[in-house]
Amino acid sequence: MTSHKKTRSWQGAVLRIGGSVLALLLLFHFLPLAEVWTTLRELPAYVWLLVLTGYLAAHVVGVVKWRLMVNLGGAALSFRQAARCYFSGLFSTLFLPSIVGGDFVRAGLALHIGRSKAGVLLGTFLSRILDFVALGLLAAVGILLVPSALSPETRRIFVIVGVATALLLAIIAPIVWWFPARRVSVRMRRRIVHLRRAALSTHQKPQYVFAALCLALFVQASFIWLMAQVASATGLRLPFRAWLFGWPLAKLCAVIPITQGGIGIREAALAILLVPFGARPAVTVAIGLAWEAIVIAGALLALLGAFLLGRFWVADAAPTVSSEAAGQTPSLPQR
Repeated sequence: MTSHKKTRSWQGAVLRIGGSVLALLLLFHFLPLAEVWTTLRELPAYVWLLVLTGYLAAHVVGVVKWRLMVNLGGAALSFRQAARCYFSGLFSTLFLPSIVGGDFVRAGLALHIGRSKAGVLLGTFLSRILDFVALGLLAAVGILLVPSALSPETRRIFVIVGVATALLLAIIAPIVWWFPARRVSVRMRRRIVHLRRAALSTHQKPQYVFAALCLALFVQASFIWLMAQVASATGLRLPFRAWLFGWPLAKLCAVIPITQGGIGIREAALAILLVPFGARPAVTVAIGLAWEAIVIAGALLALLGAFLLGRFWVADAAPTVSSEAAGQTPSLPQR
């Protein structure tokens, strides 16, 4: 069974890498490669380093947001522990499917040290949901700010997708919350009870959830602003509302697990979305590749940070006995 799972994992990784390579090859086939290369060469090294610094600083805010959510469920992680788990997950996005693959590594590490396993799982899930909500809100603002650049048919499509997503969430949420636990095994029933307990703990502190949403909006808006600075340094100067419209939607496309970390899909989607604003696809793809280089460098530095934080892991370790095992209600984060 283990060998079979490893084989399937390697096959999936090969397919995703192949998907990214194929997407990039198609882009380079239909776009003038010389223009892509020229645009990349116009990016000054100091701008690249400054954007990389801003990218890592935004992820430090991401650590605060993720820690807030898991601690609402009773995980009781210190900032150092949360940072090590978070940055380990950030590095893992280079090898796992889509941009959410790092969440599994992040949660897996936190499960070994958090006081509430249910709090870790629920908090990680809600943290990612808040990221999606933040991207959706930013994209909605962008759509409202650039109505003249979109055709009536395109605006109608976005409205339909938004309404359909809201209805789907409105249907799924009550089903998940009121799912009859008596119809599953005792072991699964205990897990459902722990998850509901963590959810109740989170529900009792809505102000923290709102604060986490504000942090998610800040992080995603920071990424959009940094992307705009990269574009401006290469000569592509678009109004910020254009990036506010295109970047969140392109990032949501990268969630589809058919490429490695969304590489190739994100660049293609961004090029298509920015065409109505006068951006040449070759230039947009070049800027997307420059951003990919920043993401990769940031992931490598995140691995270094996680390693250095691990040197102090023993001294700052949390109790390994979870609140579920002790039969206690997960505690809320202390202020």
